[in-house]
Amino acid sequence: MSCRLSELVIDCADPVALSRFWCEVLGYVELSREAEDDGIEIGPASGFGGGTPTLVFGRTTEPKRGKLRLHFDVNPVDRDQDAELARLLSLGARPADIGQTGEESWHTLQDPEGNEFCLLRRRLPEL
Repeated sequence: MSCRLSELVIDCADPVALSRFWCEVLGYVELSREAEDDGIEIGPASGFGGGTPTLVFGRTTEPKRGKLRLHFDVNPVDRDQDAELARLLSLGARPADIGQTGEESWHTLQDPEGNEFCLLRRRLPEL
């Protein structure tokens, strides 16, 4: 027996803004919203339980401290890496310096709340 990765839960200051950003990045839609704590779940239009995990954003007042121990890697699906980098920057991502040499084949970025993620080079097929 084994497990499947079904959800990733992300604490953030503004679940609405961060869920909108990641919906645009990943082509996800809002699946549910909890009014009392502003928890928002996003995922593929097919919903929870498919081959792709959903993301759940929950409000916290604790500030982010230092480099994350876990981060997302994303790949373009319908354009090359340079075009996807331009798109991500236009959505509000910004470059992040975590000690890269400049020779990497990926770009290290931050989402609007400063969470690091990497844009890899290889184009993947859409699901």
